[in-house]
Amino acid sequence: MELGLKNKTALVTGGATGIGEAITLDLAKEGVNVIYSSRKSGSIDKIEKKLSKFPCNSHPILGDVNDSDDLNRIVKEAFSVNGMIDILVNNVGHTLGITDPYCSLDDWHAVMKLNFEVAVEASNLVIPAMKKQDWGRIVHISAGAGLENSGPVTYSVSKAALVAYTRTMGRILATETTNVVMSSVLPGIIITEQGHWAEVLKTRPEHAEKYINERSPLGRFGEIHEISPMVTLLCSELASFCQGAIVPVDAGQGKHYMSFNYL
Repeated sequence: MELGLKNKTALVTGGATGIGEAITLDLAKEGVNVIYSSRKSGSIDKIEKKLSKFPCNSHPILGDVNDSDDLNRIVKEAFSVNGMIDILVNNVGHTLGITDPYCSLDDWHAVMKLNFEVAVEASNLVIPAMKKQDWGRIVHISAGAGLENSGPVTYSVSKAALVAYTRTMGRILATETTNVVMSSVLPGIIITEQGHWAEVLKTRPEHAEKYINERSPLGRFGEIHEISPMVTLLCSELASFCQGAIVPVDAGQGKHYMSFNYL
């Protein structure tokens, strides 16, 4: 299947570890010139060794997209590499360990900033150039928590905001230019090397097993390589009719599944 991605240039935020790493590598396999940000130089060293195997150019940028000045610097540097950012994948997000539903407004602002506002800021920085060349793909990594209350309230609300933003902006972009497409992928319970569930498996394996048995029809965690192909597809020429698409990749996970355990 020809995806039409060869020689495109992509910026993947948080693109050196976890789901972001899998996305960066999958795009590289398709011949995309990948630019990716990371807060840790050690993570960059590891993924660069893997990227050297693929027919593409790679360009890491050390920085923190959660800082607006740093985000602007990262995007500016990304534009300078090949003169264009054809694809933006917004991949940063976290609960920040904030689980109290009555937390302070400062805590609310911190979670909303990381999970929602960063994606909006980054999108605003690349959309004008995408519209000018009449081609672009923006894919946000949201979460199933954005559709139902399966996480801490702050996290769920921030991811729901990202879903609403995608639906609304996808429609707006469709009226302004036919070839700039914004969409979101909503991963289910994914195991990553340094992620939340990896820690839970080590410290509370019985909790992890109970959660999986109740929430996942497959009875297992998803893996990062099961998320990245959908992202790659949405970055491609084949996604031309996916404006505002919200795509769960969760094996049917969700609280609604719990009602059907008798089947």
